[in-house]
Amino acid sequence: MTFKELKLNKPILKALSEKKYEIPTPIQEYTIPLILERKDVIASAQTGTGKTAAFALPILQLLFDKQDEGKKGKKTRALVISPTRELAIQINENFNRYSKFTNLKSAVIFGGASIEPQKELIKKGVDILIATPGRLLDLHKQEIINLSYIETLVLDEADLMLDMGFIDDVRKIDRLCPSNKQTLLFSATMPHKVIDLANTILKEPEKIEVSPTSSTTKTVSQILYYTPKPKKIELCLHLLRTTINGNILIFRRTKYGVDKLEKSLLNNGYKVASIHGDKAQSERQEAMNDFKRGRANILIATDVASRGIDIKELDAVINFDMPNVPETYVHRIGRTGRAGNKGVAYSLCSADEKNYVLDIQKIINKIIPIEEEHPYPLDPKAKPEVHKKKGSKYKKSRKSESSKKKKKRWY
Repeated sequence: MTFKELKLNKPILKALSEKKYEIPTPIQEYTIPLILERKDVIASAQTGTGKTAAFALPILQLLFDKQDEGKKGKKTRALVISPTRELAIQINENFNRYSKFTNLKSAVIFGGASIEPQKELIKKGVDILIATPGRLLDLHKQEIINLSYIETLVLDEADLMLDMGFIDDVRKIDRLCPSNKQTLLFSATMPHKVIDLANTILKEPEKIEVSPTSSTTKTVSQILYYTPKPKKIELCLHLLRTTINGNILIFRRTKYGVDKLEKSLLNNGYKVASIHGDKAQSERQEAMNDFKRGRANILIATDVASRGIDIKELDAVINFDMPNVPETYVHRIGRTGRAGNKGVAYSLCSADEKNYVLDIQKIINKIIPIEEEHPYPLDPKAKPEVHKKKGSKYKKSRKSESSKKKKKRWY
């Protein structure tokens, strides 16, 4: 099937042709006709499957066909909710790309940036608005944004949106839009909370699942290294010196972990960039630009900050911290080995993360090969490291003193 067979109009097909897009991906092939029929859709699709175009192209088509109605001034008729700033910016870039030969306008708004320029942008009138939940509600409260004319509402990366605590905001936004709107929900994974949300705000939705979250691509080789937690940085440095080359994405569980690893790699002469939630939008954008333009070949990120970011020609992924959600592992390693290219996923596992590996192997139905030949092996009998809280040493000494006193009195 080609995009022409999906009955998209000439301006959109021209934009796609300019980018040399001819064959739709499975998520696009299944979803575009349903959206053009104005049906609600719930779709499970990971980053890299072309899901942004799956909803952007039909939305542009529907708005283009009815644009005469907006002659008296543009009204926002399509709203895309995104959990992160980076993803929102990326979605807007895609809308701009596909709408190049139409007069449809899109805009993006997000927190962590000056609100005044965003106000001016909205006042000029836009057809499609891409927004993070908090900033959207702020501008609506100030009566800058009117959601009364929304015809299509898109909830992108719904699982991440709920993980970040946006459930109440999402429900409020849904209520602020017309009840007869079309609602599209896209999510990399489909946990119960996402399904529950879909059941309450979508009307008889068509369900689509592409690239199930339990599958891993054959173009990605997987290697597992068992090592003590205190030795992970040393092992990471060893692998970067001897084994791993090219553009590398490293996942850490916490913001503190990202900063700590970045400092270590910079001190060892590596060109590194990093992103996490505590960084300003300008810092995050600069880090992404450095990585994409080759000024840095290593990007360290948390799962939340990296979700939805489109990184091409990624040679390797390093799971510095093993994810405690199996689907997250699949999502992470799916960043490499795209478009027919080969990639490698390296996982560093400490004693307290062994159960995570078992859960991952169950969901992917595969045993991850273990590399035992490295300088920092884990003792097979090692037990999970116990991290004592501050002051525990003091309490312990007090306790032992008390025990001694009791012992003396007893005898």
